Amino acid sequence: MSKALMELNPITRDLEFLGVPGAIGISVLVPYFSYFFALGCSEAGCPPRPVKDFFLDGLAKYSSLDGILSLWDTQAAAVYFFFYAWCVLAWFILPGEWIEGEKMRNGQRLEYKLNAFSTMLATLALCVAIVSALGIESMVFVYDHWVGLVTASLVNSTLQACYCQLSSYRKGALLAEGGNSSWGIYNWFIGRELNPRIGSFDIKSFNELRPGLILWLLINVAMAAKQYIDIGRVTDSMILVVAFQSFYCVDALYNEQAILTTMDITTDGFGFMLSVGDLTWVPFTYPLQARYLASFPKDLGFAGVAGVCAVNAVGYYIFRISNLEKNDFRKGRNPKNLTFMETKRGTQLLTSGWWGLSRHPNYLGDWLMAWAWCLPTGFDTPITYFYVIYFGILLLHRQGRDDHQCAKKYGPDWDKYCKLVPSKIIPYIY
Repeated sequence: MSKALMELNPITRDLEFLGVPGAIGISVLVPYFSYFFALGCSEAGCPPRPVKDFFLDGLAKYSSLDGILSLWDTQAAAVYFFFYAWCVLAWFILPGEWIEGEKMRNGQRLEYKLNAFSTMLATLALCVAIVSALGIESMVFVYDHWVGLVTASLVNSTLQACYCQLSSYRKGALLAEGGNSSWGIYNWFIGRELNPRIGSFDIKSFNELRPGLILWLLINVAMAAKQYIDIGRVTDSMILVVAFQSFYCVDALYNEQAILTTMDITTDGFGFMLSVGDLTWVPFTYPLQARYLASFPKDLGFAGVAGVCAVNAVGYYIFRISNLEKNDFRKGRNPKNLTFMETKRGTQLLTSGWWGLSRHPNYLGDWLMAWAWCLPTGFDTPITYFYVIYFGILLLHRQGRDDHQCAKKYGPDWDKYCKLVPSKIIPYIY
């Protein structure tokens, strides 16, 4: 490796997630819990027996080769990979705007094709055609073959992480600053190459939204169809969950350009952490509430519906308005005349508006919406509240990572900024 390339791709010294043990642990626990929710929360109960018994029984059953092979479902795999191939095909054939991303440390800007929203619309049209031909009962396939679909997504996640790890060794690849350690397993997990591509097809940005969010939306609709077939109607709780989560997915797909400024795109490589998160964790654990309500219908009544809607509305308002303030400011627009501080890097940091109240107000809005997604399931089981707990921990970790990166980036200016905006996520509290 040339000296110039070594300077551009320095060896990673500081390992995140507790280093190699953490990378291995997360790589095992994410698939395990994906199966835990798939197998442990069903018509038999949620969970059907004490958690400790589920762990012991699951370990005994699935530690053998026959047990592992029982997780494979050829029909489910065929459907899943057809869906994924369709999303890739749609990226190529559907029109979309090409825009430049953030400037990378080599001075270049990559171009990204934006057509995630049109891909979603085309996918929904395709699904309507399939259901029209086969009947609404065909949607129950998702519920009946859930474990097999999870397995197929894990296979896809693993294969993509391995491909990106191998392709990162090609000449001239720009590596992620956090993924070029001396530990191969850690690099595979965290992502060694910053922007793995096949031609103009950007693997990371494609997986970030399209397959996971579109599948999440379709799964929720399938769960509502399952409930309708079973009881002859769709409950208000199911309508709320499907509506809130579908709106979140549609909004993210419509505002696809916003992901180009996130750490996932600008800073992180694409390894197993992102591939399994995008392709398995999001579409198969985030719809847990809809899957639960498909088996255990609940009616909230007018007061319950109004209360949950209020929580979601407040969360969405904070999330969207704060992100719009940030995106406008980064594009050189400041319609609200927000105040800001200059940094020695020549950049500016907002010190008023939502970003004057906390350093991550969008995280607060995101977390409030998470509560609105879980509350419709009632309080019969804590399992359906896993998302809001997990998401809260994830946001705290992201906040720590963001602040660490900003401290390195801005130096003493970041300390000055933190004094001006002391709250990290929740204004005046944290």
